[in-house]
Amino acid sequence: MKRKPNPAAPRPNRRTPTARRWAARRRTMTTHLLRGASYGAGTGAVGLIFWWIEQRW
Repeated sequence: MKRKPNPAAPRPNRRTPTARRWAARRRTMTTHLLRGASYGAGTGAVGLIFWWIEQRW
């Protein structure tokens, strides 16, 4: 039965990769939020325009 090698020692400074991951995740969330708000505003505007047209005629 083979023995597993010892795991690598943890790096002393892990702040930089964590900060990069957090920044990338934040950028992704912001992009999705902005895209969703844009789609929602566009859908609402089109719906209001059609509602206004139906009320006028």
